[in-house]
Amino acid sequence: MRAITLKLALAIVALVFVAGCSSTSTKGTNTTTDSSATAHGADDGTVNGGIVAKADGSVQVLSAGNIVYFDFDQDTIRPDAREVLMTHAARLTKSGDKAVLEGHADERGTREYNMALGERRAKAVRDFLIIQGVDKAKLEVVSYGEERPADPASNETAWAKNRRVIIK
Repeated sequence: MRAITLKLALAIVALVFVAGCSSTSTKGTNTTTDSSATAHGADDGTVNGGIVAKADGSVQVLSAGNIVYFDFDQDTIRPDAREVLMTHAARLTKSGDKAVLEGHADERGTREYNMALGERRAKAVRDFLIIQGVDKAKLEVVSYGEERPADPASNETAWAKNRRVIIK
């Protein structure tokens, strides 16, 4: 009975993830549904070293390597993170390796809120990896909130770099 409940829960999480990937953010930042269009300088902005400048003045950093980036005040996996996460899922399912998922937030918001947001982001990455077949026991979630910024500046570009999960 527990196995059926677990499978049902994972199926629901997968459906929520798929539905979340097809929508756009209502917080004033756009998510890109076609990462190849963004990588070639689509209408919403230009790409410079993985940073997309948008028409509304905001920026978006594209996920790459071992870092998954998030939109402002969001814990939803963006489409540009899929390839990065699929690569890590394949590696983790085939090896005995473990991974630490470090959640981060930008400096806006209270310390407590940002710690919780960093944790939600790391858990979103964990849940995606589990759906791809990674054993939950191989994944550790840690949140640093705003305490370890990738870029300490206080501007849109720095904030975009700080909204991330690092897979170690």
